[in-house]
Amino acid sequence: MFRFENPQYLYLLVVLPVLAALFYYSNYRRTKRLKAYGDLDLLRELMIDVSVWRPQVKMWLLLLALACLIVAAARPQYGTKIDTTERNGIEAIIAMDVSNSMLANDVRPSRLDKAKMLVSNMVDDMKDDQVGLIVYAGQAFVQLPITNDYVSAKMFLETISPSMINVQGTDIATAIDLGVRSFTQKRDVSRAIFLITDGEDNEGGAVEAAKEAAKKGIHVYVLGVGSPDGAHIPIPGTTQYFIDEEGNAVVSRLNEEMCRQIAQAGRGAYIYVDNSSSAQKELSHYVEKLAKAKLESQIYSEYDEQFQGFLLLALLFLFLDICLLERKNHILRNFHLFKKEK
Repeated sequence: MFRFENPQYLYLLVVLPVLAALFYYSNYRRTKRLKAYGDLDLLRELMIDVSVWRPQVKMWLLLLALACLIVAAARPQYGTKIDTTERNGIEAIIAMDVSNSMLANDVRPSRLDKAKMLVSNMVDDMKDDQVGLIVYAGQAFVQLPITNDYVSAKMFLETISPSMINVQGTDIATAIDLGVRSFTQKRDVSRAIFLITDGEDNEGGAVEAAKEAAKKGIHVYVLGVGSPDGAHIPIPGTTQYFIDEEGNAVVSRLNEEMCRQIAQAGRGAYIYVDNSSSAQKELSHYVEKLAKAKLESQIYSEYDEQFQGFLLLALLFLFLDICLLERKNHILRNFHLFKKEK
């Protein structure tokens, strides 16, 4: 597969026909002035050192050199290769709650940041697994399709925040349904949804969605982040807290019972996430426990830079332009490849 890393530089190629047009227009004006001065055949006899074709060849050599430099600046690359190999691993969808309640700091530094750290460590431990990211609040959408590109997974993970979704609330059922649809179509693959939430389900239907996922062989693990006692929800960028209609600060509490019901319906497990490292150990245990099945994975080789060849061509054209004089060469003037017959 061939591509340009910086294709915007290719727009500079439009300069080449403009330069060629200016050169031929200049030649036309010079020829017109010479005709006004005298007969062209007579002038050629008087200017025996002037060459007609050498300036044109030099101009085309310069244009070719410039074209090669532009292409080199665009960084042509070649060599991408896709290999399909069999690998052992699982397919895991991380469904991350990004509602405002995840900003509560009853778990340090906050519920959301703690969840990010758990998932980041989970991805670090992956080797032959595939992972995808879903974010949800009042709505849900795929942040990263399922992949084995762990670098991209961690990059997308860092960008997750409540501002990503305008519709607030917590619709766990929609997140589970979207997770079920986000897996590949491969058979005999262990699949699991790792649902990260504080258990506040505003829409309902989460238990039923987990049951439907289990029927399709998808395990639903629930990571409950927060504390049953709850905490106030800070407003980002301020020292204030979200308030209700009566003007009281909103208290968000972890609904452990709801989390357990979802995990049980999804034939998974409930993991309580607090300020200790126990949740990380439990998460690693359940990931390792999942049956390893064969996965087909596409592995992409890196692109190879090909600009060096164009730079060499540009240098060659410039060298030829320097060596070629505009006037006729006195040394080669009497040299004839084919002798004229008398």
